[in-house]
Amino acid sequence: MELTNAINWFEIPAADFDRAKIFYETIFDYQIPESSVGSKKMGFFLYDFKSGKIGGAICQGDGYTPSENGSIVYLNAEPDLQIILDRVENAGGKIIQQKMLVTPEVGHIAFFIDTEGNKVALHSRK
Repeated sequence: MELTNAINWFEIPAADFDRAKIFYETIFDYQIPESSVGSKKMGFFLYDFKSGKIGGAICQGDGYTPSENGSIVYLNAEPDLQIILDRVENAGGKIIQQKMLVTPEVGHIAFFIDTEGNKVALHSRK
């Protein structure tokens, strides 16, 4: 087994897909492409698929239940997570941990609750 990334894909549950899509489009300031796979509705975060980078989506469908008590996804917020964090509350989310330095080598993190009730984190080097 070759060790590369610890994660290959992530999905953030949405109770109201349109509301969740607008929230993430607002905080990241880009349009999220969407698609349906069977009865599942998906909105894709932008990433470099052709280079084999890690991606993920917001998802609505059977088996997707938002929660602030499950796994935590750290979204890439380069170059500075504060830019994205500053948009969270106006977009309908709630900041639960302001930007904080983990270590100079690791960088900064912050946590918020999205419009669906999921606890999500942001990470950036600065």
